[in-house]
Amino acid sequence: MAQVKVFLDRTGNTLTVWFGEPEDEHICEETGDEVILMKNKAGQVIGFEKLNFSPSATDSLPVSFETAMG
Repeated sequence: MAQVKVFLDRTGNTLTVWFGEPEDEHICEETGDEVILMKNKAGQVIGFEKLNFSPSATDSLPVSFETAMG
């Protein structure tokens, strides 16, 4: 079963999501929308980081997933 790893850094105001292995990161690409894409050597996106992400301390972060056959 595939795993998704989600990290919220309240000090750095970032939300990082990995759907691949972090150690496979080869290059990062900024999208211009305060989002950084982490890619492996094949150029596949294996994660992303949202900059300036700062929910209030009482906000919950609902997460939902959808899978697609590919």
